[in-house]
Amino acid sequence: MKMTTLCYIEQKDCYLMLHRIKKKQDANAGKWIGVGGHIEATESPEECLIREVKEETGLTLTKYRFRGLITFVSDECEQEMMCLFTADEFEGELTECNEGELKWIPKSEVPKLPTWEGDALFIKLLLEGEDRFFTMKLMYEGNKLVKHETMIY
Repeated sequence: MKMTTLCYIEQKDCYLMLHRIKKKQDANAGKWIGVGGHIEATESPEECLIREVKEETGLTLTKYRFRGLITFVSDECEQEMMCLFTADEFEGELTECNEGELKWIPKSEVPKLPTWEGDALFIKLLLEGEDRFFTMKLMYEGNKLVKHETMIY
């Protein structure tokens, strides 16, 4: 199972979103997602989070929260466990991302963006202001979400 991180960085009632339009052969092509990536062999989720955010945005996170653990099951891809974070304090200037276009999107507009069906479910939990930790299992057949389970703690 591969391990990844994903972060929704907050500023002035907006999330920093990544429109995946630059990378060739991208499973996320055309979708809007947070920033993050694969956890390397010797990294903790937090170390991965800091590294990936810096690589993709130029920003250094100074305050973040572990919000959820998402398990992806697919009939086409390797199973994935993703550590979901939000962050609301950072240093540095936004840089260009080689994976897509970074844009501050008002939180009220984020649910209208083209995302994965499962992403829309955990984004909804974040936007509802639910401060509790949650786990979610998302089961896909191809690009279609066929089943999901959520536990809020």
